[in-house]
Amino acid sequence: MTLTAAGLVLAFVLFTGLAPELAGSVFGAARGWIESTFSGYYLVTVMLLLAVCAVIVLSRFGGVRLGADDSRPEFSNFAWFSMLFSAGIGIGILFFGVAEPIFYLDDTGAFGYPNNPHADMAGATTIGHERAIDALRVSVFHWGLHGWAVYVIVGMSLAYFAYRKGLPLALRSALYPFIGERIYGPIGHTVDILGVLGCVFGVATSLGLGVSQMAVGLERLVGLSAGLDTQLTLIAVISAISILSVVSGVQRGIKLISELNIWVSVLVVGAFLLGGPTLWLVQAFGETLVDYAANFIPMGLWFAETPERVEWQQGWTIFYWGWWLAWAPFVGLFIARISKGRTLREFVLGVLLVPTLIIFVWLIIFGGNALHQELTAADGPGTAGIIELVNAWNLPAALFASADGIAGTGAIGWTLSALMVFLLMSWFVTSSDSGTLVLTTILSLGNDHPPQRFRVFWGVVIGLVAAVLLVAGGLKALQTALIAAALPLSGVILVMTAGILVSLVRESRQPRPAMQRR
Repeated sequence: MTLTAAGLVLAFVLFTGLAPELAGSVFGAARGWIESTFSGYYLVTVMLLLAVCAVIVLSRFGGVRLGADDSRPEFSNFAWFSMLFSAGIGIGILFFGVAEPIFYLDDTGAFGYPNNPHADMAGATTIGHERAIDALRVSVFHWGLHGWAVYVIVGMSLAYFAYRKGLPLALRSALYPFIGERIYGPIGHTVDILGVLGCVFGVATSLGLGVSQMAVGLERLVGLSAGLDTQLTLIAVISAISILSVVSGVQRGIKLISELNIWVSVLVVGAFLLGGPTLWLVQAFGETLVDYAANFIPMGLWFAETPERVEWQQGWTIFYWGWWLAWAPFVGLFIARISKGRTLREFVLGVLLVPTLIIFVWLIIFGGNALHQELTAADGPGTAGIIELVNAWNLPAALFASADGIAGTGAIGWTLSALMVFLLMSWFVTSSDSGTLVLTTILSLGNDHPPQRFRVFWGVVIGLVAAVLLVAGGLKALQTALIAAALPLSGVILVMTAGILVSLVRESRQPRPAMQRR
């Protein structure tokens, strides 16, 4: 299976690297067709997964433990939250924490305020406070409960079949209720290889696209050129640190870096909160929380009809749901790996609510600061300059411009920017090392401690894939292909959902404890 996975990785890299325009055209057409044809399916699927999470929490199934009945968690709550959040989010929240609310505040672009179907609740016609709250609510909607519900279902299914039923910690195990021992045959191999490809390409594309953003930060801090040489050096450095981390294991490398991420994040968030319009942010938090709680279900079920709003929904909501679904096998398996011994209720509430709350706070503070700067700009609302940077897709500059509005461009501002660049690198490392651990776990048929040579090999592969495609210009095409792959992966996830529900019902009818093989 390892040779097959490596061969397919090589084939995809050659195609997207040697013919990036053709690959982009092919994958872009596939993604466009999927988004236009299956928008309703994506909306219903994600809402269904969120509903299953609620059923698990409220039913007797919530007391079932991921492991033997007397097993207990391997990691403390803080370490657990740190690792699942670092693996599940990465750098996206840093840039989009500022950029996405600003996109929704603006009224000049196709993906901005005029076509935002969820902005009508305030009915604001000019840039102002009501429109800002609309922007925050929609941002939380895309990063909150719906997306994390996808990770919950995949992680819960894999952990249940691995630690309660004694099956390999691999995607194939979730099919056991339906195909039994045939999971060890071609069907199981195919599902696992899909997971490996998604993991390699997901981490590699994020790494390749992200180093360009990190290079902008270094150019700003120390005057280092943001060109290709710097970006390739960053890939090499991050890959080396990631390999050292994953070789050290979950208990040491991954856990320590994830915890460090959280502490530095707390420091940066505190600086944005205390250095920004604190009272306004607290008010915005309360308003957005109430607004989101009242509307997250209708927002999740709303289906666009007019051409402008269809374009908006496909460009934002359907894209996000596809991204969450595409990343679910990788993130879900990693979360499963660190969740042995927890009850299903504890797992669902922890993975669903805690990251959503952290993201909520993050978006309000980062996005709220940028919004407030635009609302109170000296030359009038919307003239602070962040909107222009976001519309030009210069997200790193928009992030740092928001920081400048708080701390200025002196020593304090430099320090704050340096902390954000450090976060970029450390989140990259946690995504890469957890991704390497996941794919080596799959390829070793669920071994919690895969051979170190596997970890080193696949860590190097991820770095090389990112570097080759960065040079060849094929990263965007591969990212598009990853989103398109969400459609078949969504089918696997629905089968997982049915599988764990069937297995839980069967277990509840057995007078004896569930069989455990390990």
